[in-house]
Amino acid sequence: MALARRHGWTDEPAAGIACMVVGTVLTWQGRLAEAEPWVQRAERALRAESHPAAALDVYHLRGMVELGYGRDAGALASFQTAERLASLLAAPDLTITVIRAFLSHALVRLGETGCAEQALADLGAQERDRGEIHISLAMLRLAQGDPHAASTALAPVLDRSAPLIWPTCLAQAFLLEAIARDSLGDEHAAGRALERALDYAEPDGALLWFLLHPVPALLERHARHRTSHAALLADIQSLLAGPGSEPRPTGPPPVREPLSESELRVLRYLPTNLTAPEIAGELSVSRNTVKTHMRNLYAKLDTHRRAEAVARGPRPGPARPETLVP
Repeated sequence: MALARRHGWTDEPAAGIACMVVGTVLTWQGRLAEAEPWVQRAERALRAESHPAAALDVYHLRGMVELGYGRDAGALASFQTAERLASLLAAPDLTITVIRAFLSHALVRLGETGCAEQALADLGAQERDRGEIHISLAMLRLAQGDPHAASTALAPVLDRSAPLIWPTCLAQAFLLEAIARDSLGDEHAAGRALERALDYAEPDGALLWFLLHPVPALLERHARHRTSHAALLADIQSLLAGPGSEPRPTGPPPVREPLSESELRVLRYLPTNLTAPEIAGELSVSRNTVKTHMRNLYAKLDTHRRAEAVARGPRPGPARPETLVP
């Protein structure tokens, strides 16, 4: 890029690809503010109409940045555009599987679990066997409050029988396994899985996964035990706190908006193993009503998973049968 600036080549495709590579590395490392200008330069140099294959990768990168910032709707739009571009190529490569995995990720974070389920079901058998798709399925199962199924989905990735296009995704797989095991109350297994996630994240400084799946309480607990990654843990905790942040207070963060009575009633059932349809039956309302209240809970509590909503939400008392106003 220094040569490109010196010779006036900054808008050339080769310079755009260089920008994309730098932006990708910074994004993997969770350095989103530093990545942003590189991504913008790549977007200017690599237009879909003239360089569709390279533009596909740029849209993929933009989607990852949007996910990292929590701009899930923007991430979904970027991944959908990348998927459309891939369909126009004569011979799309394995990147399309990664894009579809991230697309499912964005759907789950937006609360569109039904759409994510359908998108994964529509894949061919060979693509469903890829490790990235197993990881997406595990994310979906966690969002649906089924950590057992999440761990089952991850098993082929962790034992290497489901191949990964990007080996760094093993860090993500072990992090999700830690979340699932923690949700099941198995602290020792959660700690072992988290240590393996750190093992795979440290060589390249791949901290993006910890931004996409934030588990500050689990990280703090792990930091108090023996770990060979104390410095990396500190870096992740600093990344989650944000630049210039004050030390994080203990306990759940304040709720963005007060929870309604109906949302509090749904919250009472989240610590249980009941599914959304079963909660709807307990409350004598439709499944869609329960799903709407769960989406609102996640948004107000700034979380994307059932266990985190329970941890961050107020303590409304035990669940009991009652009628919920739609």
